[in-house]
Amino acid sequence: MIFVTVGTQGRFDRLIRTVDEWAGLRGKTDVFAQTGLSSYCPTHLRAEPFMSPTEFRKRVELASFVIAHAGMGSIITALELGKQIIVMPRLKNLGEHRNDHQVATAKRFAEQGRILAAFNEQELFDKLDHLEMLNKTERLSAEASPHLIVTIRTFIETGRIIMSESNSSAEASMWRAPMLRKEW
Repeated sequence: MIFVTVGTQGRFDRLIRTVDEWAGLRGKTDVFAQTGLSSYCPTHLRAEPFMSPTEFRKRVELASFVIAHAGMGSIITALELGKQIIVMPRLKNLGEHRNDHQVATAKRFAEQGRILAAFNEQELFDKLDHLEMLNKTERLSAEASPHLIVTIRTFIETGRIIMSESNSSAEASMWRAPMLRKEW
């Protein structure tokens, strides 16, 4: 089953319409969508506007793939459960959100290889056509790593981030704040 979710903040007709058209053209009957406030009524998908957090998680668990807006809840849940996810961010210029933070989220997670991102309808359609060829996603742990816990605890207690020399510069730049001293 393919699970589509648009979250709970406003309409995202563009995503629902694209997946609905794809399902109709490809004869897909195993697609379920959480449509939120969308005004578009799908004809080729089973759909509900909203569901409880428990039902949402169960749908993700049962899904072979997740198609979603670039909301953190949707992304993190899919990654925690080891599900391949394709995200299409809501766009400010189309009135789908108040700013383009979902574009930044999609780009960042895609750069890390955690998700696939489609930035327009054609890209989403193309990615949907290749679902079977997509690699499985590595599960994201629901627990914080010991290194992260120590780093955060140290920062809270001292205001400093202490990093080992083995940390990559990318990881270092991710945790470095301009007002903090880097200690070795």
